[in-house]
Amino acid sequence: MNAAAPAPAAAVRVRNVQAGDLGDVAAIDLEITRVPKPEYWAEIYHRYGTGRRQQRFFLVAEAAGRIEGFVIGEVRDWEFGSPRCGWVFAINVRPKARLAGIGSRLLGAICEGFRHLGVIKVRTLLGRDNQLILSFFRSQGMMAAPFIPLEIDLEPQGTDGK
Repeated sequence: MNAAAPAPAAAVRVRNVQAGDLGDVAAIDLEITRVPKPEYWAEIYHRYGTGRRQQRFFLVAEAAGRIEGFVIGEVRDWEFGSPRCGWVFAINVRPKARLAGIGSRLLGAICEGFRHLGVIKVRTLLGRDNQLILSFFRSQGMMAAPFIPLEIDLEPQGTDGK
């Protein structure tokens, strides 16, 4: 196995995020999105990574002392008339560590956390043009949900005369 090869999934430990992991999490996100978001990641850690709420999860996958991926989600109750369910709103794996089962391990771990809280349905939302993540979720058994996402563009504050 060369240095660039991904670690086998068995050598990966999935655990709760720690404050010291934020730099790695932000670097993974930056590598994928090309948009630096340090304030965003600090806020996400504060809301999901401090363990203050049992229904929120922020997990990382660590291999050989390096963070290779992360998943974030929470349990939501009765939104839009839907019974209690788990929502995954972020999952990413370093591009060089993909295809080693890390994403599957992360999704499996958060689903186990949801299951422990009595959840029997997991949902996510993604861009229809994001074929990579769509393929991943489908490979994990996820399929289209009975919801239609709707949105509206808002004028920036101050452009409508107010």
